[in-house]
Amino acid sequence: MDYKYLIVEKKPHGILLLTLNREKSLNALNSEMLKELHKFFARVEDDVRCIIVTGAGKAFVAGADIGEMANFSASEAYDFAKLGMDTFMEIERCRVPVIAAVNGFALGGGCEISIACDIRLASTKAKFGQPEVGLGITPGFGGTQRLSRTIGPGYAKELIYTAETIDAKKALEIGLVNSVYEPDELIDKALEMAEKIARNAPKAVEYSKQSIVNGSQTDIDTAMQIEKTHFGLCFATNDQKEGMKAFLNKGKTEFKGK
Repeated sequence: MDYKYLIVEKKPHGILLLTLNREKSLNALNSEMLKELHKFFARVEDDVRCIIVTGAGKAFVAGADIGEMANFSASEAYDFAKLGMDTFMEIERCRVPVIAAVNGFALGGGCEISIACDIRLASTKAKFGQPEVGLGITPGFGGTQRLSRTIGPGYAKELIYTAETIDAKKALEIGLVNSVYEPDELIDKALEMAEKIARNAPKAVEYSKQSIVNGSQTDIDTAMQIEKTHFGLCFATNDQKEGMKAFLNKGKTEFKGK
C-alpha cells in the first residue's frame, strides 16, 4: 500500500522499518497521518515478526499538529483524540512487537506513540515530554494513562503537570526508555534487537505480548488465567514441538510461526 506520510522498508528476518515522514513539520501527527498509521498497523502481514518505528530528520514526532487543532470545537477535539487513541491502540495490540527508535523530539503525541510501542530505544539527541498543559490542553492520545503505567504515577504527574522536556539520559533513569545510543548506532541497534526477537517462535512471542498487554489491564487472578491459556495454546503449535525436540537433541530449529 502506498502512503503519503509513511515510508515502509522490508528488512531481513521479517522485520519492517517504518519511518514517520512529515519532516518539514517535524513529523507532527495530523489526521491524515494518524489514519495512515491506523491502516498500517491494522494490516500487518503474517510473515512480519517485528516492526521498528522511527522518524525522518531530526524529530521522532514533535507532537500532534497544532495548526490543525487550534480552532477545533470541543466535539472536533474529542473526535481527534479518539482517532489518536484508536491508532495507538492498534500499535499497542499489534500482533508483533513494536520497537520505537526515538531519534529526536518525542513530545506530546510523539511521547505517546513511543509508549504505545513495546520497547523504546533512544538516541542521545532524543527529547521527551508531555507539554500539553502549557498549551491549555491535556494529553489526548493516551498519555495520562500509559505514561503512569510505564514510569509510575509520580514521574508521570511530574512530566505532565510541569510540561518539562527531559533528555535521553533522564528518560533512561526513570525507565521511559530501555537503552540510549549514539545517533549513528540507533537504527542498527534497533535492528539487532528486532533480529533477536525474530529468531524466536513467532506464536510464543505473540502470546507473550498478549499476556503482558491484556494482563496489565486486569487483576492478578485474571492475568494468571490469561497466561495459563496462552501457555497451553503454545502446545498446539508446531514451533513448540520442533523447539523442544531440537533442545532435547541438541540441534537447531528455524521457527515457522505455525
